Amino acid sequence: MATGWPAVLTEGNVTLRPLRRSDSHAWLALRADSAAWLEPWDATSPVPASGPRPTFGQFVRSLAGQARAGAALPFAIEYGGELAGQLTVSSIAYGSLRSAAIGYWVGRRVAGHGITPTAVALATDHCFFVLGLHRVEVNIRPENAPSLRVVEKLQLRDEGLRERYLHIAGEWADHRTFALTAEEVPDGLLARWRRLRPSMT
Repeated sequence: MATGWPAVLTEGNVTLRPLRRSDSHAWLALRADSAAWLEPWDATSPVPASGPRPTFGQFVRSLAGQARAGAALPFAIEYGGELAGQLTVSSIAYGSLRSAAIGYWVGRRVAGHGITPTAVALATDHCFFVLGLHRVEVNIRPENAPSLRVVEKLQLRDEGLRERYLHIAGEWADHRTFALTAEEVPDGLLARWRRLRPSMT
């Protein structure tokens, strides 16, 4: 098993834990309930599918394999003990780069409660202090106001526009990149978020 995995990370009512096959019913229901809100930002493949879509179990097994290989960390986000969304640390690289990217989504009904900034802060600190990474980035569509609000709350650095960066909703889409290095938060991003949160919420 890769270093730092499996992991359970908690702050208040927010918990990150490994995504499990037993999450199937709650995950699918949450996605269905928030479909109109989430689908405009969903990653897609530029290569047409040649077979049926993977089942949820196959999806989780694929992510678990990436976790075992040290390439990704697929977290379920819980809020008050209930599944609220998903956060995945991906593109984990070591060597001279020591970097990763964080992607996330939460259900529409729980958005705006500080869940996502807390989850991103927990995952970022895990990357810095457990995995020993140096840099974390979040890539966001310029039109995705709720997601932009997350990085604004956490005060991540805006590194500018990446043109046609990811395939989203059937087309190559521009993204803005926000990043943070370990030197910018020597006591951790969660500590920064704890200081900022009273004025941000």
